[in-house]
Amino acid sequence: MTFLFFFLSVICFGQNYKAVDTADYVQRKSFLTTFNNNNDAFIRKVRSDYSGKGGAQLARIYKEFGADFEKQVKNKDFIFKSEFDASIKSLIARLRKNNTKVPQDLKILIARDNTPNAYCLADGTFVINMGLYNWLANEEQIAAVISHELGHKIDGHSFKAFVAIIEQNEVDKITLQNIKTTTEARSQSLNQKAFDIFKNRVYKKGAERRLHEMQADSLGYTIFKSGDFKKGDFVNALQRLQDFDTISPNQLKMETYKKFFDLPKQAFNDKWMKKEDFSLYNYNFYKEKLSKDSLASHPEMDKRIERLKKIFPELKTAVEPGTPSEAYLALKKTARMEILPNYFHSEDYGLGIYTCLQFLQDGEEEPYYKGWLGRCFAKIYEARKNYNLNRYLDRVEPKGQSESYQQFLNFMWNLSLDEVKNIADYYQPHAPIKES
Repeated sequence: MTFLFFFLSVICFGQNYKAVDTADYVQRKSFLTTFNNNNDAFIRKVRSDYSGKGGAQLARIYKEFGADFEKQVKNKDFIFKSEFDASIKSLIARLRKNNTKVPQDLKILIARDNTPNAYCLADGTFVINMGLYNWLANEEQIAAVISHELGHKIDGHSFKAFVAIIEQNEVDKITLQNIKTTTEARSQSLNQKAFDIFKNRVYKKGAERRLHEMQADSLGYTIFKSGDFKKGDFVNALQRLQDFDTISPNQLKMETYKKFFDLPKQAFNDKWMKKEDFSLYNYNFYKEKLSKDSLASHPEMDKRIERLKKIFPELKTAVEPGTPSEAYLALKKTARMEILPNYFHSEDYGLGIYTCLQFLQDGEEEPYYKGWLGRCFAKIYEARKNYNLNRYLDRVEPKGQSESYQQFLNFMWNLSLDEVKNIADYYQPHAPIKES
């Protein structure tokens, strides 16, 4: 009986679902005015604090960043009016309650991004990806991610990284000039020496970033625990993020393809499922010149968790995730229903189709996801017709993709232009939502 009630409630939610409101022109305009003023003031301060070329380069970085961020805002990549705002503001208020270091000028933006991430800008704008609500178990884990990013913000990691890059640029220029003028350059490869400089720079940059991540973990947890959250959920959040994969690992069954692509006017064709043979390709022919461990900007999550447990003994005991509130579950449902609109907005039409098929395979909201299936196929048809399909659909990469996703990509690339159009036309009438 409980399962039946839950199933019926999910169906009702889908039928009555109202898309997140993106008609927020007034809010966007107001935000951009404040953001641009703050960014200009920050740039003036940088020019005042850092003279010469270094200051000019830093100013240029933040000016370019401001222009790029403004484009994202105008493109409606962020949501200014949503039910997520109150929840996040409440979490930040709890974090700020016993932490004077937490800035008072934080402004909240919700990003139409399905990856579980968050970040904080120089002017105090805090960006929360909607994907966090899809992936994390409760609001405590959301607070853990926010705390980590506050650690970055308070320690000024982003700005320090930019300063380090500019300083290293100057050192590299001098080193390269010295190489060119020495007699040693005549007997050894100048290219190899230049590569060695680049390699050392990349390794150093990776080491600094890993250090920043661990520092943000420690400071973030200190902020988190004094906010009276369930301490173990800080580690639980890190473990959940470790398990995240941009492309769902769930497998699409052959029956799913046959069920949704055996159409009245276009019978399913087994040739669509033919896979290219990559067995003869030697992917190890070229030796890697750079160590992946040294290049990684984020330390392995296991090492981060181990370090936290060493510094904070109370984290050594594993705990079950806290029970999410009803308000959080409602936001989680909304975030789930926005997965396809988000993919469509970001023009990830291939991923959109793959995700639609997984939802349909699980029997979720058939009219809703069939509608998005049609809309994404319509965009794939346009791209195929205009010879720019590579922009919206991945190529098969045997070493970096699951077998299920490779099979899906082979299926998509095997379809002819007319076959793509027939699928789009069949599912288009089901589309329930207008484009934002």
